[in-house]
Amino acid sequence: MDGAIKFLQPKELIRKKRDGKSLSAEEITNFVFAYTKGEIPDYQASAFLMAVFFKGLSFSETKALTKAMLNSGKRLNLTSFRLPKIDKHSTGGVGDKISLVLFPLVSACGLIIPSFAGRSLGHTGGTIDKLESIPNFRTNLSEKEILSQLRRIGLVIVEPTEEICPADKKIYALRDATETVESLPLIAGSILSKKLAEGIDGLILDVKVGKGAFLKNLTAARRLAKLMIKLSKEFGVETSALLTNMDEPLGRSVGNSLEIMETIEALKGNIEPDIKEITFALGEEMLILGKVVTNRKEARKILEEKLMIGEGLKRFQKLIEAQGGDVKVIEDYRRLPQAKYRLGAQSLKTGYLKSIPADIVSQLLIELGGGRKRKEDTIDPSVGFLFLKKRGGHLEKGEIFAEIYCNDEKKGDEVRKELEERIQISERKVKKRKLIYERL
Repeated sequence: MDGAIKFLQPKELIRKKRDGKSLSAEEITNFVFAYTKGEIPDYQASAFLMAVFFKGLSFSETKALTKAMLNSGKRLNLTSFRLPKIDKHSTGGVGDKISLVLFPLVSACGLIIPSFAGRSLGHTGGTIDKLESIPNFRTNLSEKEILSQLRRIGLVIVEPTEEICPADKKIYALRDATETVESLPLIAGSILSKKLAEGIDGLILDVKVGKGAFLKNLTAARRLAKLMIKLSKEFGVETSALLTNMDEPLGRSVGNSLEIMETIEALKGNIEPDIKEITFALGEEMLILGKVVTNRKEARKILEEKLMIGEGLKRFQKLIEAQGGDVKVIEDYRRLPQAKYRLGAQSLKTGYLKSIPADIVSQLLIELGGGRKRKEDTIDPSVGFLFLKKRGGHLEKGEIFAEIYCNDEKKGDEVRKELEERIQISERKVKKRKLIYERL
């Protein structure tokens, strides 16, 4: 961000994009740097983002935006690490604790995982929020601490430091406030600027599709995945993507503390089939990107072995210990935040469970206090849902299919009634849903 801003005229830039004209790399870079420095007011930056939202950006413009946000701050220097540096990014879902199961496993297989993760907002659950439900777990490490931890255990999951992509922090906050989040070029630039700042060699994208994702259809998900793959390769980072189903919550739990418990159980070998399928599919791609193996069959064999002998669990324990958390939670879940009340949601009729809508579950979690409507909202890590039955399970009328964990009994009862009404029950047996739509 050094150097003076040359011939920057925000009004002309806004008008140019509003009229659907292309911007040069220099124009985009100057705009991003000037806004980050506070030389352009929010109202003009908002107008620019809205123009981009409606008129879009070309590939060259998106590349320039990504590069400008990346260069607005520092990058991790991991050139001294001989092992492959690989990360994974999920576009966000409900009950999505995949990173917490995946990263310890692939780290145990010989990959370096330097992951900048985020917090929840709206329908998506945040990895950082989940980890912070572990007492004393630190997610705001300095660059020196990050590098030291990577040398010791090969794995770190943190929020980006203040020096990483400061432009993206400002722009994302403005996008959230101005309803311009759902722009594919802006999404791609935001995600990749932070991932590229990690100094990685390869990246796997988990692009969620469905009711509990911000991308509701395969066409939009495919477009975003292809854009990010192409962009990443322009910056020298080999990237692949999976398009995965997010119509229903992943695993059996939704809520921060509950999802940490499920993560630990999964790493102990008690892993839900949907969690395992997506974790292993992503893990296979990461091991191939890192050249640990040459094919998926070989990768799956290694992942199965690491899970079976408990190497993933050991690595997760090292992660907790390294970042100051209470490692005793591994064996004593009572040390995690506990809700006061547990209510049972009952089936209103006999049949087969057809759907637990992820978007409804996410909205109800926010009502319980377990999610955010605004970035500044605080989260109650103890609340959430535990699903005793999943899609295809048979239910008798009055049978409990889910437990609701809450600290406000009245609110919990309202949520219970809503959940009971919103699940779908079929008289006929229900087919297993497809979890992985495509590999790109």
